[in-house]
Amino acid sequence: MREYSVPVLVDVPATASLPDTVFDRAEREPGRVVMRRKVDGAWAAVTAAELRDQVVALAKGLIAAGVEHGDRVALVSRTRYEWTLIDYAVWSVGAVLVPVYETSSTEQVRWILTDSAARAAFVELDAHEETVREAAPGLKDLWRVEAALDGLPGASEISDEDVAERRRRVCGADLATVVYTSGTTGRPKGCRITHDNLLYTGRNVVRGPLEPLFTGEAPAALLFLPLAHIFARMIQVALVEAGAVLAHTPNMKNVAPDLVEFGPTFLLGVPRVFEKVYNGAEQKAIAGGKGAIFARAVDTAVAWSRAESSGGAPLGLRLRHALFDRLVYGKLRAATGGRLSAAVSGGGALGERLGHFFRGAGIEVFEGYGLTETSAPCTVNMPGANKVGTVGKPLPGVTIRIGDDGEILAKGRHVFRGYWNNDEATSEVLDGDGWFHTGDVGELDADGYLRITGRKKEILVTAAGKNVAPGPLEDALRAHPLVSQAVVVGDGRPFVGALVTLDPEALEHWRSTRGGTGKAAKPSADPELRAEIQQAVDRANATVSKAEQIKKFAILDADITEESGHLTPTLKIKRNIVLRDFAADVERLYGS
Repeated sequence: MREYSVPVLVDVPATASLPDTVFDRAEREPGRVVMRRKVDGAWAAVTAAELRDQVVALAKGLIAAGVEHGDRVALVSRTRYEWTLIDYAVWSVGAVLVPVYETSSTEQVRWILTDSAARAAFVELDAHEETVREAAPGLKDLWRVEAALDGLPGASEISDEDVAERRRRVCGADLATVVYTSGTTGRPKGCRITHDNLLYTGRNVVRGPLEPLFTGEAPAALLFLPLAHIFARMIQVALVEAGAVLAHTPNMKNVAPDLVEFGPTFLLGVPRVFEKVYNGAEQKAIAGGKGAIFARAVDTAVAWSRAESSGGAPLGLRLRHALFDRLVYGKLRAATGGRLSAAVSGGGALGERLGHFFRGAGIEVFEGYGLTETSAPCTVNMPGANKVGTVGKPLPGVTIRIGDDGEILAKGRHVFRGYWNNDEATSEVLDGDGWFHTGDVGELDADGYLRITGRKKEILVTAAGKNVAPGPLEDALRAHPLVSQAVVVGDGRPFVGALVTLDPEALEHWRSTRGGTGKAAKPSADPELRAEIQQAVDRANATVSKAEQIKKFAILDADITEESGHLTPTLKIKRNIVLRDFAADVERLYGS
């Protein structure tokens, strides 16, 4: 059993609550720009005083509507300025925000609103309102998110002192949010996250390993991941704590132009975001007849990054790196606004080669690890000590232990208070000594860096008794530009196999470069395409032992997506659903 901990950097008093920072900064630095939001197509500044005043105005409306301390208020919306405003207003009156993914089905919404006993909800779009009205017709109040700025009825009858009195009653032990896990298996469980969980973690992130990102020169971040997910939510809290400039992009189609216009200094994303950026740059280079140059630039970036981790690059490599910085890397950074130098990645494994590429291209990606139950981060890499391929060291105040069976255990004030209305599930993951059992399997190296090696419940055991972790193989397959998703199979089977789906845009581009129209035969029937995917399988197999290698694969004719019901909103595979729906494809792999 191995254990590693990092001392607390910033203690947080038990009386502190999340809105305190908004109100305190407005008193100290009223004119400081803390957010920017799109108004008539342009980025408008929001000062600390303006944010405070908007939070107070909305809090008055919540009090007038009868929202009491501890009441649950749901929010169904894309990532936008009003999301953050609603969050802090709900917290200011002592209520509990229940985020709901805006892509959730009626049944999922019904379960979350019923289980949490939400008494009110904010919704963004007509479709969201229709879903919520059908799922929870008994809600006392249903508002559109625009009301966060336009005002709720009765707000004028509530005084500033009424809001101040409600805020003074809020303390660290109070629930701040109930976040429902995205549900790779079964019904989502509501994680009870307190003000102290978020505040303690946020302040130790800002003053801890990632301090340069939050307190450097004019720090600014553009959020586009769903704020319903704890990862984006924690970054939101950290940005507010740091006083960095926060902006939002509701529509993923607008991320590229918004990056150029806003010019963030750092981003956060899940691995698929970085894979898409890389694959898009590669395809653009190939289409422009510069595929060979891009390939050499990638190799150079990776080699340079690896060399920097082991004493520094030799002269020849430094010269090649400088050349490709002008030809390739600089253009990639310009496409992100020109100021971006760092990013934080979570929610899955990035892949070592991809991490080295971005680092070599001048955008260092810091991988971290955590779960909803740990208020997002447990570990993270850090500027000046980024060990690519790991998920970093524990955050200040966090202890990581590797159990005798390889399971990762976590302990600290960041750990949640248990599942809402589900003591049985809570007892399964929280032991009597306060250790949270993550269900993930990993290793701690001599320096305290954590490496994730698999998911305890997802370990496949072949008929020959070989344990196989599907995650690393799936990550390696997804590194190929054509591959959208990969699901490794083989539990109880004679060998390891894989189901592969293709990225529609990448497939059309691939076919067009070969003189096709993009509407050729089904992918599963295209021998040239199978040969291309075989190369991806061969590269993935090179990373594991012979017994773990993929012997056969099937290309599915349709992608597996969130809309198809096979991925969670955070793009995790619902493995049991995939195996159920594609059982015939799996059986064909094994000749029966």
